Amino acid sequence: MEDQDFLLFIKKIKEHTSIDLALYKEAQMKRRLTTLRMKRGYNTFVAFFDAMMKDKELFYEFLDRMTINVSEFWRNPNRWELVEQKFVPEMLKKNRRLKVWSAACSTGEEPYTLAMILAEQGALNEAHLHATDIDDGALEKARKAVYLDRSLRDVPEKYAKKYFRQEQMMYHITDDLKKSIKFQKQNLLVDTFDMGYDLIVCRNVIIYFTEEAKHVLYQKFSKALKPGGLLFVGSTEQIFSPGQYDLEPADTFFYRKKGV
Repeated sequence: MEDQDFLLFIKKIKEHTSIDLALYKEAQMKRRLTTLRMKRGYNTFVAFFDAMMKDKELFYEFLDRMTINVSEFWRNPNRWELVEQKFVPEMLKKNRRLKVWSAACSTGEEPYTLAMILAEQGALNEAHLHATDIDDGALEKARKAVYLDRSLRDVPEKYAKKYFRQEQMMYHITDDLKKSIKFQKQNLLVDTFDMGYDLIVCRNVIIYFTEEAKHVLYQKFSKALKPGGLLFVGSTEQIFSPGQYDLEPADTFFYRKKGV
C-alpha cells in the first residue's frame, strides 16, 4: 500500500505540475519527501498532495525539498577560479558579447557569481546572462538577492566588498548585478532550451536524476552550446563518455562542445 501511495503521488504531481518524480532516484527522493510529509503531519502521500494543492507555502516547501536548494557563492572556489582566470578571458578574446546560462540556479548564488566575474572583466553590460529554476520560491529569493553571511564564506574579499552591501545580518547584492540577470522558471527535463550559449553552468542537480534522464539532459545541453562552448558541472557529476554528447573534457568538471 505504501508503494502504491507514493506511485499515485508521483502520478498526481506529474499531471498537475509536469514534474516527473519518476526521473529522480527513487530511494533518495522518497526518503526526503517522507520526512517532509511526516513532519507536516500527513499519514499518506495522497493526503500530502491534496494539502499541497490548497497551500502554496507547503507546495514551495515540497519543491525546496525536492530540488535541494543548498547553494553558496563560489562553491568549490578552485573551479570558479578557472572560470575567472582561464575560461572567461579565453572567451572574451573571441567574443565580447557572451551568452551564459545558469541552469537550476536555485536561490541565485551561482548566477550572481557569474555576474561578478563578468563585471570584474568589463563584460557584464554586453553579456546575456540567463538563470532558470523549477522552484518559484527559489527564484523569488534569487530576485530579491538578500543572503546570510554563510553563503559568502568563499567569496574573495575584493568581490565581497564591491558587490555586496551589508545591512545588519544580511548581505544585499548590488543593483547593477541584480539587473544583469534574467530569471525564469524552467523544467529542465520537459522544456526546450535556448541555443548558442558560450557557457552553461549546471551543478549539483543532475546527480539526483536517473541515468536515462541524465542522458537526455546532456544531449539537450550539448545542443544548446555553440561549438567551443563550455558545460560546467558539479563535483560529483563527471560525464564518463562525453563523446556521445559531442563533448570533450576541457578541465575537471568542464566539458567543451566539439566543433572548433
